[in-house]
Amino acid sequence: MGKISPISSKYIVNASIEIDGVVDRPDVIGAIFGQTEGLLGSDLELRELQRSGRIGRIEVNVDTRSGKTQGTIVVPSSLDKAETSIVGAALEVIQRIGPCNAKIKVTNIEDVRISKRNFVVDRAKELLKTMVDQILPDSQEIADEVAQSVRVTEIMEFGRERLPAGPAIEESDEIIIVEGRADVLNLLKHGFKNAIAMNGTSVPQTIAELSKRKDAIAFVDGDRGGNLIIKDLISVGEIDFITKAPDGKEVEELTKKEIHKALRSKITLEQAKLEMAGTNTSESIRKPFVKRHILPPRQQQRSQHSHQKSGQQQRSSQPQRNSRISVSAEEKKKFGSMLENLIGTRGAYLLDDKLNVLGKVPFSELASTLRSLNSGVYAVVFDGTADNTISDVAVKAGVKHIVAMNSRTNDQRVNIMTAAAL
Repeated sequence: MGKISPISSKYIVNASIEIDGVVDRPDVIGAIFGQTEGLLGSDLELRELQRSGRIGRIEVNVDTRSGKTQGTIVVPSSLDKAETSIVGAALEVIQRIGPCNAKIKVTNIEDVRISKRNFVVDRAKELLKTMVDQILPDSQEIADEVAQSVRVTEIMEFGRERLPAGPAIEESDEIIIVEGRADVLNLLKHGFKNAIAMNGTSVPQTIAELSKRKDAIAFVDGDRGGNLIIKDLISVGEIDFITKAPDGKEVEELTKKEIHKALRSKITLEQAKLEMAGTNTSESIRKPFVKRHILPPRQQQRSQHSHQKSGQQQRSSQPQRNSRISVSAEEKKKFGSMLENLIGTRGAYLLDDKLNVLGKVPFSELASTLRSLNSGVYAVVFDGTADNTISDVAVKAGVKHIVAMNSRTNDQRVNIMTAAAL
């Protein structure tokens, strides 16, 4: 008999057999060929199909227990679906094997190609996962790895103390002073090449000298240690701007977006000194904008009561003036230029008596900022409308000039200028 190759097999007929008696495997195979002979015609004769290789070797497995025989029949086929189904149905006509009654039931006809296809799909998934995880990183990962290695090699040692610094520390007009080497690496990773580390809490002489020649930004961690470093830097070097990482975070942990946000929110040294003068040593320099102190309810009531009382006394002791506070031509020109720069930003400048910018805050936080500073502000310039609330807070903070786009107040205690007047 010919034997069908497992490679060419397309379907497999699986059948179960139950026999009321004891029979052997050759008896079952003989009954299959003998009782189906001539049943399906010459084209589907099992012997001829097996001889031509269209039906494979019929596998019979039997097990005898308690005088009865049970087992399975497996018939591989390379016929088409219809012919294979006819052959499978023909097996069920067998009712006796030897002297015993028998019952054959086709359980299923398995499509070998589907099984192979499922195996191919499952194996392909495993291979792809292995390739993605271990073998082939994507192009972005390769680019990031290369860029990271380049940036790490760019870090250099600068000055007598051999401080970690970026490659542009010497030629840059502006430097960023951070606490440690990891901070410099993180800034390098995100494209900032003008950072230099203190390598400790004490200020090295190299940084003190650099701060005198360049615009220096102190960029410290968002904890109490950052505040102490700021005080040391202020006392030793000439720091121009100060900024901090978000509360509880370190500079080395920040993302690119957080770094940009912190640097955009830097404040001047004068504003930092005002804030530090009004807070305890354990409190943070607040950023990006000065927030109003939140007092306990009882203290808040006392504070409001004292403010109302002092305001009433001030109004009663200081009658309104009929003439506005004088402003020089130079001041007027400076105010006009600043107001023009603020158009569309909804921001506000705080100025000292020399018209230096103490800081920039959103117009929505101008009132709370003036309340917390309380003094040291000579003028405010903002993209907004001056009203009674702004003028009252400005008077209490000692502000002399309010420069706004429009005005809805006639308060004579402070000089109010609008864009139309300028």
